[in-house]
Amino acid sequence: MATGEEGLDYWMRWQVLPCALIIVAPAAAAVVVIARSRGEALRDVDLWVPCWRKVHPLWLLGYRGLVFLAMSWLLYRMIVLYGRGITVFYFYTQWTFALVIIYFAIATLISAHGCWIYSKQQSTEDEEASGFLKSEFEQDRHATLTFRKNKNTDVIRLKSHHEQEVTEKRAGFWGYAMQIVYQTSAGAAVLTDVVFWGLLVPFLSSEHFSLNLIMGCMHSLNAIFLLLETALNNLSFPAFRMAYFVLWSCAYVIFQWVLHACGFSWWPYPFLELATPWAPLWYFCMALIHIPCYALYWLIVKAKNTFLPKVFPDAFVRSS
Repeated sequence: MATGEEGLDYWMRWQVLPCALIIVAPAAAAVVVIARSRGEALRDVDLWVPCWRKVHPLWLLGYRGLVFLAMSWLLYRMIVLYGRGITVFYFYTQWTFALVIIYFAIATLISAHGCWIYSKQQSTEDEEASGFLKSEFEQDRHATLTFRKNKNTDVIRLKSHHEQEVTEKRAGFWGYAMQIVYQTSAGAAVLTDVVFWGLLVPFLSSEHFSLNLIMGCMHSLNAIFLLLETALNNLSFPAFRMAYFVLWSCAYVIFQWVLHACGFSWWPYPFLELATPWAPLWYFCMALIHIPCYALYWLIVKAKNTFLPKVFPDAFVRSS
């Protein structure tokens, strides 16, 4: 651990100011974008109904619940394996992995509530339709066929009115929180896996870590589970919410700077090191890479909503 004098000298390097600007400027821009942007209204039903017409919401609920349990177990095994408790969260990978778990936890609860509303609505509609027909039968057994057809039409309209109310209901706080965490997790998962498999494993694995099965799973299953979720859900993916992804990464870097200022003498990733003339370039490159990482996932969702309705016109429901 560094002494106080060494710590002060470390933060007096010329690299600190440009690196700080590279952190602060995107964070400030992200806050401005969030404050000025207004996304499309999010429907409550889009949070828990799959994008496939013949897939029951219970399947999406089951998938989300199983992923939550699997990822929670994997994170627990990571903590047990390295035996460092909370210090495991010094790494961006664990931050992102935990964020994905939080998303599936929220999504599971919202799906469970949605399925309950769905079953309750179906039960209510069946009872109302049955009561409507029974009442008409008892009141006039000799009603004409035309009259009965008109009443049946009224029942259908009643059911349609209930369905329209459910469909048009807007999402609340937790619905928007779910969408924000979903989009932040998507960008962060792509960034984590690209940096790990494209930079750390080929060039730095022998120096800083050795690849094992759990580490490999944590740097692949996060994106795989999210992609499968994207293939099933009906959530929109507005581009402006990249701002939350930027804030997430900035928060992590600031967290590392605070830890280092408090006496920690090592960086979890070598490209965060400030004691090198290349530090500003590294920070700038890591800032820029956020754009293609988020854009890649945005394009995946865009392609899903563009091509799948053409390939499966009778089965696919386009995201709002």
